[in-house]
Amino acid sequence: MHSKYIRNFSIIAHIDHGKSTLADRFLEFTQTISKTKIKEQFLDSMELEREKGITIKAHPVTMYYTKDNILYKLNLIDTPGHVDFSYEVSRSLSACEGALLVIDATQGVQAQTLANVFLAIEKNLEIIPIINKIDLPNANIPKVKKEIEEIIGLDSSKVILASAKTGEGIKNILEAILTEIPPPKKENDSLKALIFDSHYDPFRGIMVYVRVKSGEIKKKTQILMMATSKTFEVSEVGIFSPYPKSQDSLQEGDVGYILANIKNTSDIKIGDTITYKTNPTKTSIPGFKMISPVVFAGIYPIDSSDFENLKNALYKLKLNDSALHIEQESSHALGFGFRCGFLGLLHLEIVFERITREFEIDIITTSPSVLYNVILKDKKKISIESPSHLPDPTTIDYIEEPFIKCHIMTPPEYLGAIMTLGLEKRGNLIKTESNTLSLLILTYRFPLNEIITNFNDRLKSITKGYGSYDYEYDGYEKSEIIKLEIRINEEAVDAFSCLIHKSKAEFKGRAICKKLKEVIPNQLFKVPIQAAVGGKIIARETKSALSKNVTAKCYGGDITRKRKLWEKQKKGKKKMKEIGKVSIPQKAFIEVLKIESS
Repeated sequence: MHSKYIRNFSIIAHIDHGKSTLADRFLEFTQTISKTKIKEQFLDSMELEREKGITIKAHPVTMYYTKDNILYKLNLIDTPGHVDFSYEVSRSLSACEGALLVIDATQGVQAQTLANVFLAIEKNLEIIPIINKIDLPNANIPKVKKEIEEIIGLDSSKVILASAKTGEGIKNILEAILTEIPPPKKENDSLKALIFDSHYDPFRGIMVYVRVKSGEIKKKTQILMMATSKTFEVSEVGIFSPYPKSQDSLQEGDVGYILANIKNTSDIKIGDTITYKTNPTKTSIPGFKMISPVVFAGIYPIDSSDFENLKNALYKLKLNDSALHIEQESSHALGFGFRCGFLGLLHLEIVFERITREFEIDIITTSPSVLYNVILKDKKKISIESPSHLPDPTTIDYIEEPFIKCHIMTPPEYLGAIMTLGLEKRGNLIKTESNTLSLLILTYRFPLNEIITNFNDRLKSITKGYGSYDYEYDGYEKSEIIKLEIRINEEAVDAFSCLIHKSKAEFKGRAICKKLKEVIPNQLFKVPIQAAVGGKIIARETKSALSKNVTAKCYGGDITRKRKLWEKQKKGKKKMKEIGKVSIPQKAFIEVLKIESS
């Protein structure tokens, strides 16, 4: 098919604004899949995606639509909506010439809508605004049109009104895709194909999702991955309609998949360019960057015999999720496990859920932390994400922590509560913008460590669900980060230790000590529970001893008999304290982790 009859487009929206349902209607309307076979949110094939109502992976699908006796090929790439997956969104948008901007008629423009629109504008995409859910009784179409003009700056006269649930406006959207979105540009170059996603097939190896910018890929083509310099021979090419369907070739403008017996995930980098091995292109497609994890947490099996199963589960997940970072570690308290890196807290939650569901392994995760830069006195820089990796304090010059720029959208009546939250999270308000639609856009600068635990929940609760936010990384900055050490019976327990800002150390130390006093069982001797920074104790609780009444058998007689027994008991307890170990139950670790999110 000639590239002038191809349209490549993506759907961008805030979470739960109806983009997956809209994709269902396209599949039905173009008869790509029959009404009897379609299930709701068809492209969200993962059980977790369907349950949480979010898109986790980008899903491409090829549809055919006839207008004026001309057959058009429409390639839709469904994108994730959550801020953690913004790199996936940017790769998907690079594979398109246009984007459908879906906005909920009841909720209006949200922060992540804005973030994704700016990504699309940056890539010079043609944007078609759509107001969805117009069938709902509380839909406010005039207000949302005004927001589209004032907040985003798009012409509201081009807005298409639709209801993905009832199918209203679907034909108008498909017609607009043909007229508004330009066909792929012709590039007179060697083969250039963008990798925008990949998927592991246990029988055929890694299936690479590509958008061909120039040239042609067919069976037996010798290809080169430009970022990794690896070469392969293509064994199959095809399109998704909506299931993988092999083709003779993928030509300029096409979106599809290639198989080339690729077994190792490290050979594939999302955003990389594929070209011919013998006659490579001189320039790769711009925008490629290595995805680096920003949130780290330890994952341990609750039953130590599950270690090998957990190892297999994590490596299987990594085959489908190139952003997951895994390295083995052991903890004095939790045994053998893994230190994993994630794109954000939602990413961590999804990996945790998939391990417990798909592999049926009971696991525990340590509290999330971020990557700190430690500058030593000899000016050497090392990166650490675990308190156990912190070098000797006498060798450290200073520590840097990562910061983010955060855009919060909120109705003005919640400004005071958000500013209090901002102070609590060590935020710095950079600017406040308002518009005639009585919405405030606050730009904050936060340490990443402060927003990875419960920031989203707190924001939603203080703004009664009306506040929304998105963030971007904003480099590292010198900060007063210290190691908070928890000691039980004078012995440091590495599983409870953490890296924290100086201003929060005392509060956190008190909270952990108090919680441990509740959950550690009584011993036959007094147990001191201490929080220390360096050599200084900043919080302490004492777990009292189980007491046996040694004088119960004494009746009458001289008091010296009782004193003698008490002294003997005292000596025994002192000796027991010296040699006694405190057993910490698994429950204690879980309870301390809950302090993080409360």
